[in-house]
Amino acid sequence: MKQILTRLALTLPVVWLVVSLVFLLIHLVPGDPILAILGEGATPADVGALRHQYGLDQPLGNQYLHYWTGVVHGDLGSSIRLHDSVAHLIVQRYPYTLALTLAALVLGLALALPAGIAAAVRRGRVADQAISVVSLFGLSVPGLALGPVLILVFSIMLGWLPVSGANNGGSRGIDWHYLVLPSIAMGASLAAILTRMVRTAMLEELGNDYIRTARAKGLSEGAVVWRHALPNALVPIVTVVGLQFGALLAGAIVTEKIFSWPGLGRLVVDAISNRDYALVQGCLLAIGLTYVLVNLMTDVVYRWVNPRMRG
Repeated sequence: MKQILTRLALTLPVVWLVVSLVFLLIHLVPGDPILAILGEGATPADVGALRHQYGLDQPLGNQYLHYWTGVVHGDLGSSIRLHDSVAHLIVQRYPYTLALTLAALVLGLALALPAGIAAAVRRGRVADQAISVVSLFGLSVPGLALGPVLILVFSIMLGWLPVSGANNGGSRGIDWHYLVLPSIAMGASLAAILTRMVRTAMLEELGNDYIRTARAKGLSEGAVVWRHALPNALVPIVTVVGLQFGALLAGAIVTEKIFSWPGLGRLVVDAISNRDYALVQGCLLAIGLTYVLVNLMTDVVYRWVNPRMRG
């Protein structure tokens, strides 16, 4: 527990630094969000009044202190464009991003574990070579390119799955039909990475002395692989999965824009385009805190999987 708390203490300053850099950089980007809202025909009085309403007429240092004071008190500010509190917008969109990220993670693990194990057990054979080629293809094709191809084939040409959105518009929640293509676009590269990791870890374990001892005792190959080799091979994979979760969150920004998925990624892209300062900062703060929480959970699972770390 002490090491987990230490990890949290070391990670939170990273979140603070990221949000602070975003705060500074987005204010340095050319463009005035107030003029973008009111248009070029706005009077100086209207511009000044709206700028004062959102505190944009104050010095940058005062805006920074005011923002973090609000964060400490649970106030993330208001969106200039959407005229709603940032916290409320995040609460609305966060479940969609979390569902998409978890679906991509589950898909990646579901493909990588059996593929990696099969490649390790059949090392050097046709199955191993085929899996290696497919995983290399998955690593080479980014979600930015894979997403439009999936839409073209499965939505436009075959008509099997919807093009965009999370439901049919007349219902709340997420329809799994809408989740399939974006989760594949996000999870393909993860599956490729984990497949190679599982194969490497399994080959290392299958070459150890305790595996030869298990086989000498007459255990079946299935028992040797699943009961002895796999649990030990999962130790390094757990860490990789935790790190890749952060990569999935970052990839969700692109994927959600491609599939018009109503999550945080699409929200932050639109906020950046509109110079919606408070909304950008709030979304990135939520993503950063999620990444911190996932890393803490990864540490807990790692200690549970690895007996040597339980003490």
